[in-house]
Amino acid sequence: MSEVILVTGGARSGKSNFAEKICKTKEGKVLYLATSVPFDEEMEDRIKKHKEDRPDDWFLIEKYKNFKELEKFENFKKSDIVLLDCITVMISNVFVEEELDDNTEIVEYDKIEKRLIKEIGELITLIKDQGKIAVLVSNEIGMGIVPINRFTRMYRDTAGRVNQYISDRADKVYLTVSGIGIDIKSLEEKLDER
Repeated sequence: MSEVILVTGGARSGKSNFAEKICKTKEGKVLYLATSVPFDEEMEDRIKKHKEDRPDDWFLIEKYKNFKELEKFENFKKSDIVLLDCITVMISNVFVEEELDDNTEIVEYDKIEKRLIKEIGELITLIKDQGKIAVLVSNEIGMGIVPINRFTRMYRDTAGRVNQYISDRADKVYLTVSGIGIDIKSLEEKLDER
C-alpha cells in the first residue's frame, strides 16, 4: 500500500537517521535516492558518512531532477520504499545549476519554484501509482531571521512552499528535534474554511 511520509527539521536535527529508521520498520527493499552533488570537501565527507550509515543491501540512485526517468532504473523497479534525501539539497542544486543570484528577477525564481513543485508532484504520483512508500527528507529553514539578500530569501521561500506542497500530500509528517521525531500531521487542527 502506497504511503508518503515527510521528515523535516532543522540542520543536524536527526532527520536522515529518523527517516532511515522509518524505512527499516517497513517491509520491502529500500531505494536511497541521493540528491547530493559532491562539489567540495565538506559535501564529500557528508556523503561518505551517509553511505557508511546505510545498510549495504539498500539500492542507490544519485539523482536530483527528472524523476520521471526513475521508471527506467532497475533499482527503482525492484524497490518497495523510496527514501529521498534531501529536498532542500535538490533545491540548492537547481538554484546553482540555473546560476541564480541576488540580481535574478523574482519572476525567474517563481518559474524555478513551479518547476520544482511539478517535479516533486511527478515523483509522488509515480511512487503512488507504483504502490511504493515514499520517505522524503527536507530541512525546515524558515524559523530563523529573514535573510539579508534576495538569493537566500528566495531559497528559504521556495523550500518552505515546496515543503508545504509535500506535507499537504503526505500521509504523515514528522518534525525532528535532537533525533526525536514527532508526527505533527496527526496533531494538525483541521479548520473549516468559510
